Amino acid sequence: MPIASPEAYAEMLDRAKAGRYAYPAINVTSSQTLNAALKGFADAESDGIIQVSTGGAEYLSGPSVKDMVTGAVAFAAYAHEVAKKYPVNIALHTDHCPKDKLDKFVRPLMQISKERVAAGQEPLFQSHMWDGSAVPVAENLQIASELLDRAAEAKIVLEIEVGVVGGEEDGVENAINDKLYTTVEDGLAMVEALGLGEKGRYMAALTFGNVHGVYKPGNVKLRPEILNQIQQAVGAKYGKDKPLSLVFHGGSGSLLEEIREALDYGVVKMNIDTDTQYAFTRPVADHMLRNYDGVLKVDGEVGNKKLYDPRAWGKLAEAGLSARVVEACEHLRSTGTRMK
Repeated sequence: MPIASPEAYAEMLDRAKAGRYAYPAINVTSSQTLNAALKGFADAESDGIIQVSTGGAEYLSGPSVKDMVTGAVAFAAYAHEVAKKYPVNIALHTDHCPKDKLDKFVRPLMQISKERVAAGQEPLFQSHMWDGSAVPVAENLQIASELLDRAAEAKIVLEIEVGVVGGEEDGVENAINDKLYTTVEDGLAMVEALGLGEKGRYMAALTFGNVHGVYKPGNVKLRPEILNQIQQAVGAKYGKDKPLSLVFHGGSGSLLEEIREALDYGVVKMNIDTDTQYAFTRPVADHMLRNYDGVLKVDGEVGNKKLYDPRAWGKLAEAGLSARVVEACEHLRSTGTRMK
């Protein structure tokens, strides 16, 4: 299937909320990790979301280029081509973008999609994230409103964050404290500023104790009931049941019951990066340690080309990441839900 059209993406998100499941949103940094994610979604018979961060996009542009827009465009072009061979719908997304990178990342990419749509084509990406967690809520929502107007023109879904995700990602670090919990008042202010779809479609990453990074299960203190409280408050004010489409950030170390509870409250997208990074790297480490004298020319020997060929260990890495995507789909209840 081709990359999901705006209409297909909208249907994906609607089906997920109605069915109380979510799509894994897999961060990728290369053609290998992209291909592995695609295979994982296909194996799980699940539609899905594949995304790049600002750092991932810069990396994709090449070590001497380091241009986020170039890397993101190259990634999207490659994804649009290879995704055609897989029997699932895939949406392309850009992950956390703070205020100081909007003009170097999200806004130029939105302009590219706007021009594509004006020419009768589909947008390059299906959604973009504005991460306003580091600025006051009023400023966060003011910028979100401006970006939502741009997104609507380009048939793009906007993702915003209201609240703070702890830990570190792409060099942005937040403390682990009470700011990790979005308030009902913040949720109501968000809807007052952005509406409920009439101004453009958006997803909201409301925080309920989420933390980026590596944590053992149970160490992250999540309170999914916060999502339910905000859904109920907004729903009561606007006369709608579960009106918000929510996003789960910082899921590593979360207990399965906490993840499933969040799905019941309207989470339709869950970011997965740390776990898939490890799933990709672990088989490579195993291959190198098991085949030390084959991948290296030890003591003047010639090594074993079949073992140090990047395809030899690359296939193992891809298989590891694909398996983790399959597991994620199972956790998020999206297995077998692909749209025909």
